[in-house]
Amino acid sequence: MTKRMMTAVFLTAAIALLVGIKVGGQGGSRATTASALPPASIPTFSTENLGRMAHFYVGGHYVGAPGKEQMDGAMYVEVWVPKQVRQPYPIVMFHGNGQTGAVFQQTPDGRPGWAYYLIDQGYVVYMVDYPARGRSPYVPGVDGMLGIRSATELSQIWTAPATSGGDFPRKDKYTQWPSNHPKKGMVGDPVFDNFIKGQMQFVNDQAALAVPAGIALLDAIGKPVILLTHSQGGGIGFDVAEKRSQFIAGMVSIEPGGPQIGNVDTAKVAYTRTNPNSWGLTTNKYEFDPPINSPAELKTHLEPSERPGDEVGCYMQDQPVHKLVHFQNMRILSMSAEGTYHRVFDVCIPKWLNQAGAKAEFVRLEDAGIHGNMHEMFLDRNSDEVIKFIDTWLRKNIATKATSGTR
Repeated sequence: MTKRMMTAVFLTAAIALLVGIKVGGQGGSRATTASALPPASIPTFSTENLGRMAHFYVGGHYVGAPGKEQMDGAMYVEVWVPKQVRQPYPIVMFHGNGQTGAVFQQTPDGRPGWAYYLIDQGYVVYMVDYPARGRSPYVPGVDGMLGIRSATELSQIWTAPATSGGDFPRKDKYTQWPSNHPKKGMVGDPVFDNFIKGQMQFVNDQAALAVPAGIALLDAIGKPVILLTHSQGGGIGFDVAEKRSQFIAGMVSIEPGGPQIGNVDTAKVAYTRTNPNSWGLTTNKYEFDPPINSPAELKTHLEPSERPGDEVGCYMQDQPVHKLVHFQNMRILSMSAEGTYHRVFDVCIPKWLNQAGAKAEFVRLEDAGIHGNMHEMFLDRNSDEVIKFIDTWLRKNIATKATSGTR
């Protein structure tokens, strides 16, 4: 074989190898590698800006008799690191009740979730599954009874409130469920059927497990973070921030759960009772100045609603106000969607925070030009619009001096 012929053979082999790599990720014929790819019905997303990813567990302690020990309270954490880390603070994402960190990775109609957007912007991202949820162990006989929402409940409060029997003032304003099926947002809608497959069981006292694990996560990271919390994750996030305020660069609190000072009937837009065990944000103890030893020492009054029939009034502290020691000047974005049952009381937590010394900004999304969302806005058709708004707020309100380094 001549030298020219040998060169041609090697060149042909190299081209064939490159074609195989481009199509299927490894050498082989185009037909063979293409057949190994997932079908179009299984969505996959580009990771061109993702440098590294891993998972680990935080928290936990042994329970059980000697020789029969089990690990309880451990929390699964997934970390994604962009190829270029361009933001100074990582984002730690706390999910809502009945869900896991997966809700931030993919929408039920097969689009990339918020985590991909944040990676593209250069944020390091941590996502968790609370203890006893998802990929975190549940210990029978220790972690309590389990509950799970029915399809009807999910449709009425989140995905199709106007057509499934939901009962709250703004139910007709929800328009962004990502489906055009005749049974949109209900059983039989393929997007809803996919969504409900990821709705998880939950324990009654989730905070008792998740707060210590969240504290352990911040200790493991060991540097300031931005907490991005949703619903049940809001109260968990406040409790974690109370114990580790030195690690909080700022917070995004999306429709945080309660309890507030008063419990609310969202259909009637009215208080049903006050909660004598509430420290203002949750039922866990907070440090105030002047100090108090019990919630009974928080003297409050009910202020009239700014939007009667749509939002309740808010319980606020009487003078002199007790300040939240660990929240002074903490920057917090508090958000409420246009078509959510949460709107009835969402305004009250940021008001409470501001009176107690935090720097909380309350945004009704429609006032920012973002319309038609519900409580699970990271799943909605316009989810990218919402996360872009959050990112813009973070860049404006939380120090964003570029950091150096690539991974």
